Amino acid sequence: MTTLLELQGVSRRFGGFLAVREVDLAVAAGEIHCLIGPNGAGKSTLFKLVVGRYEPSAGRIHFRGHDVTRDAPHSRVQRGMSIKMQAPSVFRALPVRQNLHIAMQHHVPPAELAREEERLLELLGLASEGARPAGELSHGQQQWLEIGMAVALKPTLLLLDEPTAGLSPEETFRTGELVQRLAAGGMTVLAVEHDMSFVKQIATRVTVLHLGQVFARGTVEEIVADPRVAEIYLGVPHAA
Repeated sequence: MTTLLELQGVSRRFGGFLAVREVDLAVAAGEIHCLIGPNGAGKSTLFKLVVGRYEPSAGRIHFRGHDVTRDAPHSRVQRGMSIKMQAPSVFRALPVRQNLHIAMQHHVPPAELAREEERLLELLGLASEGARPAGELSHGQQQWLEIGMAVALKPTLLLLDEPTAGLSPEETFRTGELVQRLAAGGMTVLAVEHDMSFVKQIATRVTVLHLGQVFARGTVEEIVADPRVAEIYLGVPHAA
């Protein structure tokens, strides 16, 4: 498969602290790639390097065949990245439909806006909520709306930062179904996540970070079966 996103020897230093250390990562077009690891593993820092909020101290980042190592976040968006951060940041006083309208207005031809709004509302399971102020939605619904706002940019690569944070098991499963539908439609997804049930539900491949380095990588089945991952991620010791 074609590599859509590639990190080569990426590091990030904060003073004397090396938060990310020589990370190599490849995300293939069309896959759902999950980035997991214990707290302090460097996942959030690596995510911010991918989207351009931080610049690497060393290494290169390539996206869709272009070197974007020093590109600003908005330049990466123009190339086809879109991100949904952990905490919802919807326009709470505005109707759900208008939130989607604002997100897509510069990415969808005016004649197609209404139809695209309907499509997204249906996809998100919010078809009956279009006129409600976004602030009246449940936490889970707000998470789905924000995913929809990221999808409204029509990205090639969708980045999700802990999309199930604060969700019930049922909401988590529905979020997984949504991500799978997006991937089935051709979207590539890179997700930082803690919930292993969600990772097992959606992941094509998994990269495990530990102490800022790649600790393991493979299919979700390989990662779940790896006793070393259980030790660092779940605190379960294994025999050497």
